[in-house]
Amino acid sequence: MARGKLRIYLGAAPGVGKTYAMLSEAHRRVERGTDCVVAFVEHHGRPRTEVMLHGLEQIQRRELEYRDTVFTEMDVDAVLERKPAVVLVDELAHTNVPGSRNTKRWQDVEELLEAGITVISTVNIQHLESLGDVVESITGVRQKETVPDEVVRRADQIELVDMSPHALRRRMAHGNIYKPDKVDASLSNYFRLGNLTALRELALLWVADRVDEYLQEYRSEHRVSKIWGSRERIVVGLTGGPEGRTLIRRAARLAEKGAGGEVLAVYIARSDGLTSGSPKELAVQRTLVEELGGTFHHVLGEDIPSALLEFARGVNATQIVVGTSRRKAWQYIFGPGVGATVAVDSGPDLDVHIVTHEEAAKGRGLPVARGARLERSRVIWGWLAGVVGPALLTLLLTHVDVHLGLANDVLLFLTLTVAAALLGGLLPALASAAFGSVLLNWFFTPPVDRLTIADPKNIVALVVFLLVAVSVASVVDLAARRTHQAARLRAESEILSFLAGSVLRGETTLDALLERVRETFAMDGVALLERESETDPWTCTGSVGDVSPPARPEDADVDMPVGDHMALALSGRVLPAEDRRVLAAFAAQAAVVLDRQRLQSQAEHARKLAEGNRIRTALLAAVSHDLRTPLAGIKASVTSLRSDDVEWSDEDQAELLAGIEEGADRLDHLIGNLLDMSRVQTGTVRPLIREIDLDEVVPMALVGVPEDSVVLDIPEDLPMVAVDPGLLERSVANIVENAVKYNPDGEPVLVSASALGDRVEIRVADRGPGVPDEAKDRIFEPFQRYGDAPRGTGVGLGLAVARGFAEENGGTLDAEDTPGGGMTMVLTVPTAAGHLLAPPDLPAAVTS
Repeated sequence: MARGKLRIYLGAAPGVGKTYAMLSEAHRRVERGTDCVVAFVEHHGRPRTEVMLHGLEQIQRRELEYRDTVFTEMDVDAVLERKPAVVLVDELAHTNVPGSRNTKRWQDVEELLEAGITVISTVNIQHLESLGDVVESITGVRQKETVPDEVVRRADQIELVDMSPHALRRRMAHGNIYKPDKVDASLSNYFRLGNLTALRELALLWVADRVDEYLQEYRSEHRVSKIWGSRERIVVGLTGGPEGRTLIRRAARLAEKGAGGEVLAVYIARSDGLTSGSPKELAVQRTLVEELGGTFHHVLGEDIPSALLEFARGVNATQIVVGTSRRKAWQYIFGPGVGATVAVDSGPDLDVHIVTHEEAAKGRGLPVARGARLERSRVIWGWLAGVVGPALLTLLLTHVDVHLGLANDVLLFLTLTVAAALLGGLLPALASAAFGSVLLNWFFTPPVDRLTIADPKNIVALVVFLLVAVSVASVVDLAARRTHQAARLRAESEILSFLAGSVLRGETTLDALLERVRETFAMDGVALLERESETDPWTCTGSVGDVSPPARPEDADVDMPVGDHMALALSGRVLPAEDRRVLAAFAAQAAVVLDRQRLQSQAEHARKLAEGNRIRTALLAAVSHDLRTPLAGIKASVTSLRSDDVEWSDEDQAELLAGIEEGADRLDHLIGNLLDMSRVQTGTVRPLIREIDLDEVVPMALVGVPEDSVVLDIPEDLPMVAVDPGLLERSVANIVENAVKYNPDGEPVLVSASALGDRVEIRVADRGPGVPDEAKDRIFEPFQRYGDAPRGTGVGLGLAVARGFAEENGGTLDAEDTPGGGMTMVLTVPTAAGHLLAPPDLPAAVTS
C-alpha cells in the first residue's frame, strides 16, 4: 500500500489563517469530487473559521475523561475505518490526553499516512523542536508542545501562511482571534510587534531553507547537471593573492544588479597542503566578503579548475568570477591557466567572468616552503636514537649468544632509524641509516670485521635496508613536520579568528587586547607607542605587564611597526620569525581599537556639546515664552486687584485670585520639570531602590488629573517591584498627564499593569491622534511637543523626564500604537528579587 501524502500549512503565529486556508483547500477538493473529511479541526470560536466547517463531513471525536474532566480527541480508529482519501487534522504539535492511542498527534498522523490516507495539517513555527530555545528567548514563553523537525521536513508540501505583524495585531484587536477579555493581555505579551516580526522572520527563513533542499533533491533525483538560474549565485575563485579583493568587489557589483544575488567566495587548496596562498591575505578577503554580505568557503582539490567548477555546480551557481592569470608569458608552456580552463569547461549554463587586475602577468612565484622547527630536546633525542642507539644495539647483539639472522638484524636497525625520524627529523634519520648500514656490514655480514661482503644476497639486503630507511625517514619526517605545522596554523587561525571577531563586535578594549598579546606570546610587557611625526618623541598610549614600557621601539626585545607613527613594543624575549605574522595582525588590530576608542570619545564629546547647546537654546525659548505666559497672567491679575480705579465684585476678585493660583501652579509645574530634566542631564539623580507594590505608587500619581479621566486596572496578584517610589510616581504622573491632554473628551485613559518574566509593565493607553512611527523616538527628547499642541501647555519635558526617571529605576519607556487608534506608553520596571510571578496561562492556540 502506498504511503499517503502530507501537506502542512505553516504559520508564524496563531491567527494568521492556517486553519482557514486548510478548510478552503478541503472545499476545493470536495468540489472536485475528492473524498475529504474532517478528523479534527479546532475553530477556537472564530466565526469565519466555524462557517468554513459547514458542508464538510466531520468524523465524531473520541471522548476521554481525565481528572474529572471530559476531553475530546481525534478518533484514529474511526478515521482508519472510514478510510477517506484526504483527512484534515489540525494542530500537528498537540499533545493528546493521557489514555489516547498515541502520546502526540503527529504520531496519529503517521498512522494515517502509513494507511495510505493523505493528511492536511497545520503547525506554527514556534512548535518546531529545534527552535524551542530561540522562541523562548524572543517571547519569554517556553513551548511545551513541540513536533520533531524531521516530521515537518518529510512533508510532501509545506505552504507558508503569511501575514504582516501589523495586520495580525489589527485582526487581534477586532476580536477575530481571541475573545475580547483576552485581547489586551495577548497584545501586551505574546503578540507584541517585535515578537511577531521575529517569529515571521524565523518562518520565512525556515521555509526558504526547505525550498533550497527540495530543489537540490529534485536535481539529484532527476540527475539534473544543468544549472538552473533560479537566482543569481556568483562564485568567486580566490588564489590567496592580492587580486582577490578586486574580484570580490566585482562579484558584489554583479550581485547587486539582480534581486536576491548571492556571492560565494571559494579558496581551493591542494590536499597535500602545498599552497601559495597568503593566510593574512585570505583573512582580509574573508572579512571583505562577509562585510559585503557574502560567504567564504575553503575546499580541497587536486585539480583547481575542476574543483572550482564542481563547487559552482554543487551550489547551483550562475556565474563564476576569476582573475586574469598572474603567469608570465613563458609560464604558459606548462598549461593554459585556471581562468582559461574554467571558461572552456564551464559549458553554456555557467557564465565565466575573467577580470583583469593590477597583478596580471607579474608572475606567480614559487610556493613558499613552510617548514616547522622541531624543539631542541626532540632533535637531541633523535640524534641519540639515530647514532647512539645503533651502537648500543650492536653491542647487545654481539655479546649475546643469540643469532637472529641478518634479516632480523636489519629490521632492528630499521626500527631505530624510524624512531630517529619521529624524534629528530630527517637528518638524524639519514645519519642513522648510514651508520646502521656500516655496522651491519662490519659486524653481521660475512666476512665479519671487514667491509667486504661475500654473499651477493647480503649486498641486496643492505642496499634495500638503506633505501627503505631513507624513504621511511623522509615520509615520517614529512608527516611529523606537517602535523606540527598544521597544529601551529590551527592555533594561529583560532587566535586570529577570536581577535577579529572580538574587535569587530567591539568587545575588546586596548588594555584587554595588549594583555591578550602578552599572554599569547608569553612576554613580560607589551606597550603601544605613538608619535606625531618623525621628529617627535614616542609616547605610550597603552601598556600592560610588570615592566615599564620602553621609551622607543628600538629599546624593546621585539617591535612591530604599525604605519609610520605607531609601533607595538614587546619586552621579555626575542620572537622567532614565524610568530611575527600573528603579531602583525595583533598590531594592526591594536591600531584599529585605539582609533575606535578615540572616535567614540570624540563623538561622545561632540554629542554632549550638541545636546548642551540644543538644551540651552530650547531653555531660552521656554523661558522667553512658556514661563513668561503664566507670569504675564499673574502680573495682570495682581495689577487689576491693586487698581484703585475699579471696584471689583467678590466674584471678580475670586476669578482673578483663581487665575493667579492657576498661573502659579503652572509655573511650579514647569520649573519642577526643568529642575528634574537638569538632574537627569547632569546625572545627579540618586534613586533609593526598595521593594514596593504598584498599587501603593500608581494611585498617588493620578492625584493631579480629573477623577473621571482615568480607568485604573492594577491586579492585586502582581509581584512587588524594586524601584524608587518617588521617581516611579513622577514618571507615571507625567505619562498620564500627557495621555489625558491628548485624549478625546469623554474617553478615559486606561492605566493597566501586568507581569512578564522578571519585569512588570505599566501601560497607559489613550485614544488620541497617535504618533507616526518615525516620530515615536522624538517625543521623548527634551523640549519636544508633537503636532499642534497649543503653546503654554508645557515646555515639552514631561515624557523626557518620565523616560529619564524610568531608566534610573532600571526600566524602559517606549511608545506603541493603541489598537483602534491612539498611543500606548509602555513603562517597564524590574521585579523585586524572589517575587517572580508564575508564567501566565496563555490561550490554547498559543500553546497547542
